[in-house]
Amino acid sequence: MTDQPEPGRPDAPRLTTREAAELLGVKPETVYAYVSRGQLSSERAAGGRGSTFDADEVRALARRSGRREPSPAGGDLVFRTGITLIEQDRYYFRGVDATELARNHSYEEVAEWLWTGELRPGVRLTAPSETLAAARRTVGALPAHSGSTDRLRVAVTAAAATDPLRFDLSPGAVLSSARSLIPTLVGALPVLGSTEADGGSLARELWPRLTARPADAPALAVLDAALALLIDHDLAASTLAARVAASARAHPYAVVSAGLGVLEGPLHGAASGLAHRMLQEAVDRGSAVPVVADHLRTGRPVPGLGHRLYRGEDPRARTLFALLEDVPQAAGALAAAREVVATTARHAPLHANIDLALAVLSVSCGMAAEAGETVFAVSRTAGWIAHALEEYGERPLRIRPSGHYTGPRPPQPLPHAP
Repeated sequence: MTDQPEPGRPDAPRLTTREAAELLGVKPETVYAYVSRGQLSSERAAGGRGSTFDADEVRALARRSGRREPSPAGGDLVFRTGITLIEQDRYYFRGVDATELARNHSYEEVAEWLWTGELRPGVRLTAPSETLAAARRTVGALPAHSGSTDRLRVAVTAAAATDPLRFDLSPGAVLSSARSLIPTLVGALPVLGSTEADGGSLARELWPRLTARPADAPALAVLDAALALLIDHDLAASTLAARVAASARAHPYAVVSAGLGVLEGPLHGAASGLAHRMLQEAVDRGSAVPVVADHLRTGRPVPGLGHRLYRGEDPRARTLFALLEDVPQAAGALAAAREVVATTARHAPLHANIDLALAVLSVSCGMAAEAGETVFAVSRTAGWIAHALEEYGERPLRIRPSGHYTGPRPPQPLPHAP
């Protein structure tokens, strides 16, 4: 292997304008603007064509600026991240196919991979007794009609109150908080079945809080895989909220609270409940055709279909559907889900997404409509923590979009009461 010059040495290779722009995450024109402002120095390239830039100086500017440009895909902000990549109808956690990780590793193991880049076989998450007791007392004080996301939000607040070290944002402290918070969230939810799981995986602990039916190995494997698949999905709305909170140096519990607040929207985590109700109706009526027809007749979109990031089937749904084939009690709901897709395909080329796959699990296992949202929230907590860890390493308060004012131009006269 040929040795490369060390950074900072006179013979170290310099960056072209294009390379500097890519490293900074900006357009080439912005690079020249940095030079004109004195934020970056340049030298003419050999032969007098173009400019070159010192790599160390460009990296330092990138760390300071946290610069972001409009996304070519139509998004408003672009962030450098090493967590999740989505491309060509597949997605990857730290470069590894996320569906393969979910098929071969537990939720806890995938979470550790996302947080640290290391795989820890057999890792388990344990809730501290004092923290769990406080969360259960707080959740128990809520009205009986409270939803699972209501319970999770107050459980996060209770857990934060018991952690005097929550303001320590060092990676080790943040990971310690995360490893105790996630099992606390699960343990704070009420048990629906006759018995509570006596330890084991997080999926096993969560199961009796989703349904009163006993767990069997194939169904439990689907739940564990669903948790692993949902850990992160790039900068979804809730994750962006979590990163904004982390940018303001909010502690990890507050970061999770920010994510939960956005997740509850009907276009995000709560979308699985719509798919559940639609699929349950299809199962009850013995056919998905009239159910799809009702949605189309009233102008409502058919839940559980389509995803803005995938042209074909959502890879998360594809993975869960394959695992659900091994769950005998899921046969009816699975057939109904496929009929939903086939019927809708006559009118629009839409494919199944993760919400429809979660609905098959929840309908076939006697879970409530909000079960998918609960799975989503518990799982995504690990992803929000991963993004918080990244954001804590960036310049504080860098996420500050500018408003485009459309109100009356000042000065306006002082208003008077009628």
